[in-house]
Amino acid sequence: MITSTSNAQVKQIVSLQTRTKARLETGLFVAEGTKIIKELPESLRIRVFASESYLINKENSNFAAEVGAEPIPDVVFRHMSDTKTPQGILAVARQQKFTLEDLLSGGPVIVLEGIQDPGNLGTIIRTGEAAGVGGILADRETADRYNPKVVRATMGAIYRVPYCVTENLQTDVKALKMRGFQVYAAHLKGTCFYDQVDYQKSTAFLIGNEGNGLTDSLAALADTYIRIPMEGKVESLNAAVAASILMYEAYRQNR
Repeated sequence: MITSTSNAQVKQIVSLQTRTKARLETGLFVAEGTKIIKELPESLRIRVFASESYLINKENSNFAAEVGAEPIPDVVFRHMSDTKTPQGILAVARQQKFTLEDLLSGGPVIVLEGIQDPGNLGTIIRTGEAAGVGGILADRETADRYNPKVVRATMGAIYRVPYCVTENLQTDVKALKMRGFQVYAAHLKGTCFYDQVDYQKSTAFLIGNEGNGLTDSLAALADTYIRIPMEGKVESLNAAVAASILMYEAYRQNR
């Protein structure tokens, strides 16, 4: 039983919780909370830890036994946890790897450029599953999807939505176009409203950085600029909100 915060495994978990580099180098991440671990495929699960206070509850104790959780003192668990009020159970897990080809067999592809906020990214992934997207293509400047805040925000969708990180977003968007995808940019210069376009063909939506939007070079690859109508003095919508509106319009048209 681990009893010290100086234990090597504890240090690794803290590193995975706090450092993108550690997650990239090891190919591991931390899933924290009962629901997130229930959703975690067994093939990805490496080790599970549960606090002593978590195990007092019989239902929790049964679940911990089911996933082979190792008991640890509360003080050690709090040190390992990413949250101020830990749920009491976490798992070290393997990351999933996807290619561009993995995104092409389902609904629209969501292309993310420089999405920085973990909450936004998690919401896009979660909504993407609900709206039946084929997958998500993101550049390296977009937040790490295995950031613990992103993982929590997805509520388990992170395990089920194909997600490809590309070294060259423009090259892969061009590859989508070569495969017959129509590419739409959510853009303030949009020439038509988002619900005036046919998304029943292979579709990709470009979603840009929260503050700066899409770069000119990526936006130039779009076949059509679309916009979401806004009243008042609002100049733009939250990136996750904009992506959600587009995903659900595509879902509505393809039902």
